[in-house]
Amino acid sequence: MSGSQVESGLAKTIWSDADFDAMGWHHVTVHGLCVQPGAVDGSLPRLLPDIDYIVRWVHPVAPETHFTLWIAPSTLVFEDVRDVEGDLGFKGLALSLDIDRLRRSAAQDGGGDLRWHLEGHFFELDFHASGFKQYLRRPPRHSRRLALTHAERGGVCFAETAFA
Repeated sequence: MSGSQVESGLAKTIWSDADFDAMGWHHVTVHGLCVQPGAVDGSLPRLLPDIDYIVRWVHPVAPETHFTLWIAPSTLVFEDVRDVEGDLGFKGLALSLDIDRLRRSAAQDGGGDLRWHLEGHFFELDFHASGFKQYLRRPPRHSRRLALTHAERGGVCFAETAFA
C-alpha cells in the first residue's frame, strides 16, 4: 500500500452501491458526464460522471483554519439507467458541477431497481439505476482545494479501471 493510501485512509480502490453507507459525495466536483447507450442486446444505458472523489477531510490544526482534503480522480458508473430527469443548471456564472449529496430510495414502480437523486449546488439529476461502481483511477492527493487541476487528475476520463 502506498504512502498516500495509508495517509488518506483509503480502504480500497473499487467501491459499489453495497458501500453506499460508508461513502459521501459532499463537495465532490464533476468534471465530465458520459451517457453510454445500451448494448445491442437491449440493455439499458449507463451514466458515468468523472469526479474528484474526496477520500478524507482533514481537520485543520492550529494555526491553520481550513480543512484540507485527500482527493482521487474517479469514475462513478451507474448501471441500467432509465427515467432520467433533471437540470444541469448552467445559469449565470454557475459553470461548475459540485455535488452536495447522493441519495437513494426504493423505486415506486416495483421495477426492483433504485431511484437515485444526485443533488448539486446548481444542478440535480434523478434516475433509476440497478446500482453503481466507483473506480478510483489514481492514488489520492493531499489538497487545499476542493478539486484537482486538469494536470493533477490526468484530464477528463471515464475509464473503469482502478489504480494498482
